[in-house]
Amino acid sequence: MLVVDDDPTVAEVVAGYLTRSGHLVDRAADGPQGLALARSTRPDLLVLDLMLPGMDGLEVLRRLRATEDGAGLPVVMLTAKGDEADRILGLELGADDYVTKPFSPRELVLRVQSVLRRSRAGAAAAPVVGPAGGPDAGPLVSGDIALDARARRAHRGERELSLTMREFDLLAFLLQHPGAVFSRQDLMQQVWGWDFGDLSTVTVHVRRLREKIEDDPAAPRLISTVWGVGYRYDPADPQDGRA
Repeated sequence: MLVVDDDPTVAEVVAGYLTRSGHLVDRAADGPQGLALARSTRPDLLVLDLMLPGMDGLEVLRRLRATEDGAGLPVVMLTAKGDEADRILGLELGADDYVTKPFSPRELVLRVQSVLRRSRAGAAAAPVVGPAGGPDAGPLVSGDIALDARARRAHRGERELSLTMREFDLLAFLLQHPGAVFSRQDLMQQVWGWDFGDLSTVTVHVRRLREKIEDDPAAPRLISTVWGVGYRYDPADPQDGRA
């Protein structure tokens, strides 16, 4: 695990709590060093402060997500309480979670463990729970979208989709429940496992997922918005040729 924060006190406290929770932790104090260590050591998870010298955390995240090795790296951002715009941008770039400063180190550890559990679910070959409630280890298919939960891979036709951990989990959940409407709070509880949090996190991930599976993300036909309620996944109709 890698902690990137230029505040030595924060970095020491975060690393200490994570170490006591059983994690091996490396530390970096600026953006370039953090990016280099993330690429060379391939940590299980990156705790990334957004305000960094040399290269800010958003640029570190952007460069990581642009590479094959960094595309699936779980990332938890550390943001200042008032930096909502940066937080939204970080989620749009593919961060999996965030914690706002000042924060409880115990809360951060819980968030990290939650992200890691989902990240490792595919490696452990955890079964997918299908719409009827029973385990379904097979692929989920809708039109030309196919998702393999065991391999943590999703395709649209012959093209493999580059999905972050949360995007993958969100797509899997929607494929399991075609035609059902879920509020943002429902999705936060079912996909993120949170009983509370910033609902814009869900909005951003739905938008990012649309960009990857819709023919026209501005006029989505698969993930529909049900105004005043939430979102619904509409299964593809093979006869009309859309995904």
